[in-house]
Amino acid sequence: MELRLTALTLAAATALLAACVTRDADAPPNVLVAAKTTTAPVLDGMANDPAWAAARPIKVELTGGVNFADGKGATTATLKAVYIGDTVYFLVQYADPTNSVRRGPFQKQADGTWKKLKDPNDKGGDDNVYYEDKWAMIWNINDSIVNFDKKGCAVACHTGEGKPFGNKYLSSEGQLGDMWHMKGSRTAPLGKVDDQYLDHTRYDAKASPNAGRKSDPGGPEYKAFDLVGGKPAFMNKDGKPANAGGLYYIVDGNQVPSEQDIRAWTNATGHPEVTEELIAMLRQVQDVHTRWRRRLTWRHALTPRRHRRWLLRSTTGPGSTSVPTAAGDKATTVWISSLP
Repeated sequence: MELRLTALTLAAATALLAACVTRDADAPPNVLVAAKTTTAPVLDGMANDPAWAAARPIKVELTGGVNFADGKGATTATLKAVYIGDTVYFLVQYADPTNSVRRGPFQKQADGTWKKLKDPNDKGGDDNVYYEDKWAMIWNINDSIVNFDKKGCAVACHTGEGKPFGNKYLSSEGQLGDMWHMKGSRTAPLGKVDDQYLDHTRYDAKASPNAGRKSDPGGPEYKAFDLVGGKPAFMNKDGKPANAGGLYYIVDGNQVPSEQDIRAWTNATGHPEVTEELIAMLRQVQDVHTRWRRRLTWRHALTPRRHRRWLLRSTTGPGSTSVPTAAGDKATTVWISSLP
């Protein structure tokens, strides 16, 4: 299932920094107050860490999505926040019946050819079958986004404009938003979010297809790959198909050639006699990798979950990794959004 929202109900304004004096009792219902903690929560995706006990939760009603349990595209998110020093931690939970990580996967056909799977109802950028869970937080840099405190991310949402789900951009030059964008297949498995920002750039199919939503310089830390010669150029080193216990992504460094590639290469170089030896070496690597995965899974086994949980760690103030912000900037407001 995928979290894809065209509109979002009122989200959460938050005061988060160490200098904050807001008390839970004084905070409006839609304000998320970060509780001070002496010990940072363990980032294991679970909500039972003692650090979260002192944090007051708020709930955010989400509408306009797809593939949620109610069949109407609605769910409820629960947020908590704690801080220690200049580091803030978030716990984000929302009811979701599936863990969606299939993002445009390739599937081998009966005749040996490969096909990229796609939602037959995709009108361009709105695949609701073969896609990943996503959410994002947008921070108002230096209070530059007009009406952000009243409308949240709605001030940046523009429907139509060449896309079924529209575009995101701000109304004028000088307005900037910092964005933490969680992508269920491309960033979450490594415990990361895509560090992005939002500016006033308008949509252009060729020059700026993502309009005002952009990755910070140096990112993103992932890339898509296409078929080469009608087939994948490599596979994951465990050799497992994604729909048979494998993964729908490959971490850089874990890619290896397929047995078919090895046979083609040894034949092309005129040394077919080494084919079986190389394939045996490949299988040995795959076996070792599989055994280590089982061992790590046993050591770090998680209990079954009925709600999606993501834990997020970030620093604020001097040394922030957000390029658009100047050193010393302190964001004080966050709105929760979900992006296509």
